[in-house]
Amino acid sequence: MARLHVETADALLDQPIPVLDHGFVRLVDYLGGDARIVQSARVSYGDGTKTVREDAALIDYLLRHAHTSPFEQVVLTFHIKMPIFVARQWMRHRTARANEISGRYSVLPNEFYVPEADQLRLQSELNKQGRSDASVPPERQAEVLRILQEGTTDRYSEYESMLEDGLARELARVHLPVSLYTEMYWQIDLHNLMHFLRLRIDSHAQHEIRVFAEALATCAQAVAPEAYKAFEEHVLHGARFSKSELDLLKQALDRDVLEDILAGSDMRKSRRREFLSKLDLSDA
Repeated sequence: MARLHVETADALLDQPIPVLDHGFVRLVDYLGGDARIVQSARVSYGDGTKTVREDAALIDYLLRHAHTSPFEQVVLTFHIKMPIFVARQWMRHRTARANEISGRYSVLPNEFYVPEADQLRLQSELNKQGRSDASVPPERQAEVLRILQEGTTDRYSEYESMLEDGLARELARVHLPVSLYTEMYWQIDLHNLMHFLRLRIDSHAQHEIRVFAEALATCAQAVAPEAYKAFEEHVLHGARFSKSELDLLKQALDRDVLEDILAGSDMRKSRRREFLSKLDLSDA
């Protein structure tokens, strides 16, 4: 069987998507797409006997009911350039394969991340691991940026000096800050990429990794548009409720009003029944 090609994905191949001041996300290769998810779910290797609309409905059903193994049949390979501190967060996701540039073998480039002034925020008092919405005072912003820029310039100059003196690259690199840019090839299946995106596109994620996740999302949408549409519907913009939360919702809801609203919506009857069953309000 010939390799499956997706026109929107082919148009994106090897086109760097700029991220931050020196970074990028580049889709290097992909395997499969929406059609592969459908083939895998139906265990069929022909052209298929269903319409595009029915295929989209199947993909939506699979994701809606957490039947995720067919999504693992789609694989994306990226070339990514990011600051080291972003890469360290990235590596928390252990469901991918990664090859990163080595400072033992290579002289690392003189490229460091310096945030934009509008990203200089104060420490959050509620979130111990993140910034707040409060900006650094304008009179202090220029000084912070000067410290960051001069610091990286000095560290790299000293790094070069140690290399010129013959110090081993693996030792000289320890002097460089985590704002230094690194590069890696990163391969992941669509199911695990969706999990990455769910966490890293979230508004609580650090800005610097969130913008990379948004670039990855552009690539995922190009490779498997129907799957990404279902992901947005049921995962990215959906919500989960605990048992206690559901109990409160059921107490607050007026079933007759809800059914009237559902009757006037464009939601299919089967989806309406599913929705009511989630709230334990369905007679089906």
